[in-house]
Amino acid sequence: MSETRKPLLGFVGKLPSGSAFGNSGKTHCPLCMGLFKAPRLLPCLHTVCTTCLEQLEPFSVVDIRGGDSDTSSEGSLFQELKPRSLQPQIGIFCPVCDAQVDLPMGGVKALTIDHLAMNDVMLESLRGEGEGLVCDLCSDREVEKRCQTCKANLCHFCCQAHRRQKKTTYHTMVDLKDLKGYSRIGKPILCPAHPAEELRLFCEFCDRPVCRDCVVGEHREHPYDFTSNVIHKHGDSVRELLKDTQPHVEALEEALAQIKGTNSALQERVEAVAADVRTFSEGYIKAIEEHRDKLLKQLEDIRVQKENALQLQKAQLEQLLADMRTGVEFTEHLLTSGSDLEILITKGVVVERLTKLNKVEYSAHPGVNDKICFSPQEKAGRCRGYEVYGAISTKEVDPTKCVLQGEDLHRAREKQTASFTLLCKDAAGESMGRGGDNVQVAVVPKDKKDSPVRTMVHDNKDGTYYVSYTPKEAGVYTVLVCIKEQHVQGSPFTVTVRKRHRPHPGVFHCCTFCSSGGQKTARCACGGTMPGGYLGCGHGHKGHPGRPHWSCCGKFTERSECTWTGGQSAPRSLLRTVAL
Repeated sequence: MSETRKPLLGFVGKLPSGSAFGNSGKTHCPLCMGLFKAPRLLPCLHTVCTTCLEQLEPFSVVDIRGGDSDTSSEGSLFQELKPRSLQPQIGIFCPVCDAQVDLPMGGVKALTIDHLAMNDVMLESLRGEGEGLVCDLCSDREVEKRCQTCKANLCHFCCQAHRRQKKTTYHTMVDLKDLKGYSRIGKPILCPAHPAEELRLFCEFCDRPVCRDCVVGEHREHPYDFTSNVIHKHGDSVRELLKDTQPHVEALEEALAQIKGTNSALQERVEAVAADVRTFSEGYIKAIEEHRDKLLKQLEDIRVQKENALQLQKAQLEQLLADMRTGVEFTEHLLTSGSDLEILITKGVVVERLTKLNKVEYSAHPGVNDKICFSPQEKAGRCRGYEVYGAISTKEVDPTKCVLQGEDLHRAREKQTASFTLLCKDAAGESMGRGGDNVQVAVVPKDKKDSPVRTMVHDNKDGTYYVSYTPKEAGVYTVLVCIKEQHVQGSPFTVTVRKRHRPHPGVFHCCTFCSSGGQKTARCACGGTMPGGYLGCGHGHKGHPGRPHWSCCGKFTERSECTWTGGQSAPRSLLRTVAL
């Protein structure tokens, strides 16, 4: 197998002239504000210096995942998964987005090294005429040249020694100032298990980069290939995930714009209603002024309630947007500026983060509306002995005030339609008087929660909703009734579904003699008999109950459920009587 080194989409090469390479967010630590030193990549895709992370105050949580941690790191790449067990887990908070970071077993130093950031720092240093760069060999003198073969930065003294050695005599040496236009000058990435070997291969079975010693040892029988041969497949999967993430950024920006517009409309509406209230209150002096103050307080409470809800939603969406942007920007930077190996090393963290972000649920519409109106002609009672008018109304359904009604509310029969009525009310307990609310109903068997019963909700357009469903089996069911994703009063509640109503297969008669036409062999469930060999009951004879009853089960109520079991031991004459 021969390795073919081809750059993927221009990851390696010179930058176009005039390009604004790098920025403080890619090369400077958000904590110490200096150039990155041993930068570590957190699961939220933010990069921080190792020293800065070690200075953060850790906290302890309980990890039930065992060795299978969310945090991807170079150290964890070469660790076997431990069995699931309850064990303490040390974590920190990201200093940028305040996301929880569960540290791997090796602590901060086991987190993934951000090789992309290290490359950016080196290029940033080159822009400052090499200031801050020291020789990779002696670590004392400033860098003058770079060996393109060894990928090492050398001072003047070490450069001369490098050329005098027989093995490195013909290595290509480049002046440091000539490297300023390059997009990549990073060092080779060495294998954590074999520090003398460079990571050039990728184990498909373990899904991680490996070196030559790895494939003849731990990964001997695993399928592997050069990183340059597999980067296209893995890079495309990351691009596809990035493509799915980008629309969420646009949706979040649009949602925040709508919230801003709604907030402005809310402010304008509040001001307009306040002006109406003040105008109306001028004619009634003290009584009206007192009434006015009450109305303004009510309006302020509504504004605070709605604005708080909007601000909360705004903060949540802004945080989610910031997380999305961080993920998108980092992934785009990785795919456009990272090497094949860097993409493969960082892929696990990126895929995990973008997948987690894509699963976050959010509403793209404002959670509240600006429905506030003032009714000056509505009676508002008496204030200081004066009849006052004017009331503020939002007329929005309040799930906690809604009422469930109906005889079938807590009982039903299998395979028979049961129903109940939902009466919607506002926060004041008054009927909405209109329909159009989003009513959601679910009827779920307690022992089969994955098999809900199909329900029908009919809007009566007057603030009431007719709900019906047909349970297929007997048992206990849980009924959930929600409006605006909130349970109404009394929800959830249980319904006991009994067996289907059993009709009487017999006859409701006064006696067996009359109902059978005088047949001697006809019997009755009451157990009565007559002299002369009659096996059924008769008026005034032994065993007759003295009142009309069912021949099949002996019940006295005509509109009742039959309790006759119909077993094989039932007398044939009784069966014949039942059929009459």
